[in-house]
Amino acid sequence: MDADLQAFDACLKEALVQTREWVPRWLDRLNAGLKDKELSARHLNDKQAFVEARTALESRRDLIATHFLAALADAVGNAMPGNDFQAQSGKAVSFDELELMGDDQVQETVELARVQQIVNMTVDHEIVELTARLCTTLGMQVVTVEANPLRADVIVSALMKTLKGLNVGPAIRSRWLQTGAISLGNELQGLYTRLSNQLDRMGVEPAGYAVVQMPEGRPNSGFAPLGERSSPTQDEAAPGNDALLTLDHLHQLLVGNLGQPDDEPRREAGTTGAGNAMVRTLASEVVSLMLKQISADERLLPPVREMLQGMKPALLQVARTDPRFFADRQNPARRLLDAITEHSLAYTNEQDRGYAAFSRQVRGIIDTLQKPGSDLADRFPGLLQHFNRSQTEAMAPEQVQARGLAVKTLVRVEQRNLLAERVAAEFRSRNDFDRSPGVVRRFLTGPWAQVVAQARLEVSNATGLGTSEVPSMRYSDILPDLLWSTQLAVASLNRPRLVKVIPSLLRTLREGLDSIDYPREQTEAFFQTLMGLHEAAYKTQRAEPLQDVQPSQQFEDDTEPWMQPAEARDTCFMDDSLSDTQPSFVDTQPMQREWVELKAEMVAQPPSQLSAGTWVDLWQDGQAVRCQITWASPHGTLFLFSGANGRSLSMTRRGLDRLIEQDKLRVVADHGVVNQALDEVARQAWLNSAKTDGI
Repeated sequence: MDADLQAFDACLKEALVQTREWVPRWLDRLNAGLKDKELSARHLNDKQAFVEARTALESRRDLIATHFLAALADAVGNAMPGNDFQAQSGKAVSFDELELMGDDQVQETVELARVQQIVNMTVDHEIVELTARLCTTLGMQVVTVEANPLRADVIVSALMKTLKGLNVGPAIRSRWLQTGAISLGNELQGLYTRLSNQLDRMGVEPAGYAVVQMPEGRPNSGFAPLGERSSPTQDEAAPGNDALLTLDHLHQLLVGNLGQPDDEPRREAGTTGAGNAMVRTLASEVVSLMLKQISADERLLPPVREMLQGMKPALLQVARTDPRFFADRQNPARRLLDAITEHSLAYTNEQDRGYAAFSRQVRGIIDTLQKPGSDLADRFPGLLQHFNRSQTEAMAPEQVQARGLAVKTLVRVEQRNLLAERVAAEFRSRNDFDRSPGVVRRFLTGPWAQVVAQARLEVSNATGLGTSEVPSMRYSDILPDLLWSTQLAVASLNRPRLVKVIPSLLRTLREGLDSIDYPREQTEAFFQTLMGLHEAAYKTQRAEPLQDVQPSQQFEDDTEPWMQPAEARDTCFMDDSLSDTQPSFVDTQPMQREWVELKAEMVAQPPSQLSAGTWVDLWQDGQAVRCQITWASPHGTLFLFSGANGRSLSMTRRGLDRLIEQDKLRVVADHGVVNQALDEVARQAWLNSAKTDGI
């Protein structure tokens, strides 16, 4: 084992050994803390509550220690680099998830946020030093936080898992966390210090931290993912700003549980609690925060962000009558905002084709919404319908037709390739398959499997033909003769049969390859080899097998979809073999998100799993082109991209992955701008909850 990896392994082992020492010590400090609060409690109810919490702790002390050690060992193992692991964190709560959570889950998330906040503040310096040294042991030159399996959120998540597994009420668990958070941070601070000193003695130097410089003169670059900012801005931290919206309030708003005065009648389902001032205030705050995030989203052009702020008065008015409109994806106001922000991602410059018309239409929508009147809610459906229709009409008829043909062709290509895989498996299962030369096996599982698959797909058009006339049957029936004729040891013993089968065999092979328009130049080497095998079998009667010929590179097993030349033209197919010859984004203007961040996201979502609707920047023909995945095949093997300029192209899953690896394709947005802004609203509510009634 490499010396650095040995240091990494030794550090983890030492951490688990020391955990057996500090966990019991922390439980003792927690018990003492509960007793101190019990003695200092002014009210009888508070005193009784701490007595109950301390008694429950004392009766479960050994159980907590045992389960916590086991959970921590398991969590550290799962958090090792290379494992797809996410510690439970308030940051992971999305806006949509919050609506589905129960009250207990929300409270648990808030408790976790508060504990993590205190622990992280306590170990801030020590965890940075330890992470930097652990990254060095893993061969990293730049620090990656997730490379440290001993990070505080992993340990706090293990503690939460342990406490949830005990038969205690939420109130007791909450008092344990409130009382023990500071001492937990102190214990981890000492642990991290000792581990860093151990690595230092082993000669492990800390890795460096990457410094990302914001480019000058490019307003829509350097986009930082929402929820990743290190500290709030002065505006965010202003007294009273964002202070009202807690995670619990946001959750109650989403599920409609915020009460309303008894003397005010309940409204329709979509406007529950609309008469309650608290509801209206919270809804207005959500709208303001959402638009604030959109205005800071540098993936959108500055004029677009400015125009969208013009919708704020109308959206605030909608929030007063329908406080949950932003959470309802089918609400016309939400759909209109989604549609505008979605389409705006197509433009990277105000001079892009189509932007001027798009800008005029958005300004027209805003002018309509700003007109006074009580019919504001009724304007959104018509504006949405008109906007969507205009975007459809903006596409030239030939572009619409070409895109439809491309999708239809790609569906057929995937069907044929999936069927070809099954056909190849059938060929491999034959008893005589493994005895044939490798070049023949590769041909059968490659081009010929495509031939048979194509014929089977077209068999419905061959009604009325005899069994012998159905192409798929004839193409499969030649297998015994092809496999037999290429085995020198057996074919040389029956030259009359060899002479008889060769003409029809070659004729059927060429007919089948022509049926899928397989390039002749790619098969010529195979036919030369095949005729050489037949000639050798005819001229000799030796029983020893012929030495296998040089493998044909064209017919190596490949699970990637194959296209006929006409299909490639119809779908504007981008051959992934060309990606190596194309330049990357080196020395060009930076994209909207740092590539380090995108690679981290791809751990949780592999590139090939990108779905329809994702916006990307693709390096093509010497420039970065903004495209959207407008179609992805059901099995994720083929993708169709469309640009704002009307151009389309398709590629395979491997081609997509390779372009990302080579920094020639970068993800701009894999989900909606509004969705991401609302996720940031949930994050802000989480932060407010951690500050409110803090530990």
